[in-house]
Amino acid sequence: MQPQLAIVLKGYPRLSETFIAQEIRALELRGFELCIFSLRHPYDPATHPIHDEIRAPVIYLPEYVHNDIARVLRAWWQLRKTRGYRMARRSLMRDFRHDPTPNRLRRFAQALVMANEMPDSVRHFYSHFMHTPASVTYYASQLRQQSWSVSAHAKDIWTIPEWELRQKLGSIDWVVTCTAANQKYLAGLSPDREKVSLLYHGLDFNRFDCNQSGQTMRDGSSAEKQVRLISVGRAVDKKGYEILLQALADLDLNIHWQFTHIGGGELLHKLKKQAAGLGLESRIEWLGALPQTRVLACYRDADLFVLPSKISADGDRDGLPNVLMEAQSQRLACLSTNISGIPELILHAETGWLVEQKDSAQLSMALARLIGDPDLRRSLAQAGFERVREQFSMERGIDCLVKRLNQSMGVDKSS
Repeated sequence: MQPQLAIVLKGYPRLSETFIAQEIRALELRGFELCIFSLRHPYDPATHPIHDEIRAPVIYLPEYVHNDIARVLRAWWQLRKTRGYRMARRSLMRDFRHDPTPNRLRRFAQALVMANEMPDSVRHFYSHFMHTPASVTYYASQLRQQSWSVSAHAKDIWTIPEWELRQKLGSIDWVVTCTAANQKYLAGLSPDREKVSLLYHGLDFNRFDCNQSGQTMRDGSSAEKQVRLISVGRAVDKKGYEILLQALADLDLNIHWQFTHIGGGELLHKLKKQAAGLGLESRIEWLGALPQTRVLACYRDADLFVLPSKISADGDRDGLPNVLMEAQSQRLACLSTNISGIPELILHAETGWLVEQKDSAQLSMALARLIGDPDLRRSLAQAGFERVREQFSMERGIDCLVKRLNQSMGVDKSS
């Protein structure tokens, strides 16, 4: 029986996590036998085409224990006398002293089910995100006495306590993360800095037709030359969309623009209300979450991509948003903020434009400049296109990931 890799996700499939689907399919094409464990059922109204290509079976764990108590009890009964159960229970009791919440118990219950229903052929656990999926994987790895590793991103790093990060970093085979800032932070908490590596997700450019037409010469000077602005991202605090709305409201009334937002999120209603209060509703189109094919078409119809990311009060922040890479792959000039991993992708005034976070006045000035200067947009778009294709190809990251996974699974691919 061919060894399998278990991939643990918070939810699957998800429209906002194209990079994970891209990675899963790439691993399948490299010959990995996969099984996916998801902590939640899908709730998006659609999927991306790549989800139809993925062949790995998906097992959905009980999202709430009381909804599937028989499944949890069955798993406990099967595992209760094993050495792994005793080890995992000790870890749970120690963790519960730090975090005495129902969620902690729920993660342990999910881990019981995962460990009990795991195929015998699984040789390694690989989790995306350092928070809840990694907690379930951490306990399951002890229950099954298997090695595990994790891909860490943004919120999952910066919004959980250091004691929990240290604990997980001491247990894993290795961790990869998508920005240099993340790598530095995690390496400082890890007992072995060599276990923490930088790995950009990158893009699979075989899935992206290039925008051959490039930037238009629209400059916002008239209704006929109205500049089309676009942003793709969930309506959550760390995206900073309330700052963007204020920046748009502060633009000179003689500047002609139209803004399109793509994405769902819990703040969508609040943002629409803010836009109406600022008198912007006629200039903004809210499209909600869309599959990638439609998102790409919107990129190609736009003049400027804007993502006003910020660090939230609880520490949550973007890592290196894939939407910026996607926009650049379509020769679309990008305007964003200089936080987290964004400056690793966008070199200010060379391959895009960066402003300080939470500064609507500076953002408004940058918008006015880029709207009124199509030559500058064209130069930034072309330089961004060249850099993203040269430095941020998915294949680089997959090569590294494949090597690490094979080592953890004890698979010799040298022959």
